Amino acid sequence: MSFHEVKPALRRPSRRFRALSLLALAGLFSPSLARAQQQPAANPETALSEALSSACKQDSSAFANSLTSDNAAAYRALPGPQRTAMMKRFVLLEDPGRALLSTSTAGHAVVRCESPGVATEMRFGETRLRENLAFVPMEIPIAGESARSITFGLVREGGNWKILSVGLILLDIPSMARQWEQADLDAREDNAIANLRALASALETYRRAYGDWPESLALLGPAPASGVSPQAAGLTDADLAAGSKDGYTIRYSIGPARGNSRPDDTNGPETYSLAASPAEYGKTGKRSFFLDSTGILRGADKHGGVATASDPRIGPS
Repeated sequence: MSFHEVKPALRRPSRRFRALSLLALAGLFSPSLARAQQQPAANPETALSEALSSACKQDSSAFANSLTSDNAAAYRALPGPQRTAMMKRFVLLEDPGRALLSTSTAGHAVVRCESPGVATEMRFGETRLRENLAFVPMEIPIAGESARSITFGLVREGGNWKILSVGLILLDIPSMARQWEQADLDAREDNAIANLRALASALETYRRAYGDWPESLALLGPAPASGVSPQAAGLTDADLAAGSKDGYTIRYSIGPARGNSRPDDTNGPETYSLAASPAEYGKTGKRSFFLDSTGILRGADKHGGVATASDPRIGPS
């Protein structure tokens, strides 16, 4: 087996690759459909090589052409980071690379994807044809580990071979897009909670250092080179000090201590409250959150409104 050019040994790829798997596809397409498609189709190995090469280069436009029509439309509608994330999973690399195509001694395609300092190699096996379906097995050597094996399923669509499945999982990008959207919302909400906790810690630190709560979150922000002060305490980053981070708007207020204030709160009658609301409801988050000096987190789906101390408690009682 030879490549277009020889490179020195590169370090092993990331472990982030997840081997997705192939559903049983028997009976999914009828013989009549196969007979109806009489025009010549590209070789399945060639089609898959082109798809992996596009993924290697993180060329989303070319990669979309390797998908079935419904999946291609859904893929093009994804946000750019999600399109890139899918291509990364196909080739196990984080950064864009260049694809080197060769043929093994057995006569099968080999796609090598090289990015700075990292490379992956995808070795095709014997293609199995089932009317208008093709199954291409692949082996991916991993330094110091057993090689990973996976099978791609392709279907003829409009005379061309398109990726249909990866391993045992049918490639359903519309469903994946909905799952990713929900996962993004969940992650943003988790970040909002973490940011409230970080601000609460900064507020407590400020009070211990300067004897009172800050008048605004801006006083918690980055300090100049001359050092920290009550006006620039250096306790949070600039985004939190501005009250806007990770798709959430954060409100801060000081008020009279409530009856459920902590028993050890002896430095004054005032307490603070923090409220985080999604900047774009349904896009950057759904739930709003409330946290005060009691340390109790509350929140609910307020349809973009501000959470209060009356909202349900979140987390352990």
